[in-house]
Amino acid sequence: MSDHESTTETDPKGHAEEIEASQSDGATDPPIGWQIWNNEPGGKRILVFRPDIFSERNDLPAMCLPTIHVTNGSQASRPGASQIQTDTWHVILTLEPEIEAITKSYETRQTALTSAHDIAERFTQGKIEYRDPYQVPRPDYFQMLDDVIEEIETVPN
Repeated sequence: MSDHESTTETDPKGHAEEIEASQSDGATDPPIGWQIWNNEPGGKRILVFRPDIFSERNDLPAMCLPTIHVTNGSQASRPGASQIQTDTWHVILTLEPEIEAITKSYETRQTALTSAHDIAERFTQGKIEYRDPYQVPRPDYFQMLDDVIEEIETVPN
């Protein structure tokens, strides 16, 4: 994946202009173990943790893929609400579809991106207690996730 992508925009007079946009939008690359899964220039960004090992064959279910969403979509709980853009940017670390470990709000996208990077870094360093949001303990799964994080902690930068 390149550091830049090109988009075509049309000015008010109807002239097409190619614009180069940085994928990282000024933010640094994600911490080791994380990758950008989706990046809409000026919009939503999704980071995922080790998608290569979250699969049934590795005993780490794909639905448990740790994911950080950066979005300005509405957080209302009605169907389709997330498609409505707001002035507030949200950073949400999910551990499973219904398990949110961290939810934060910011006034700008850049501040939200910086926060997402910080959360990813803290997760990789084992500084986020991901057991707390679970109502039903999953000791075997937690041990496997601990092992993956410890493996990354030993990778030299």
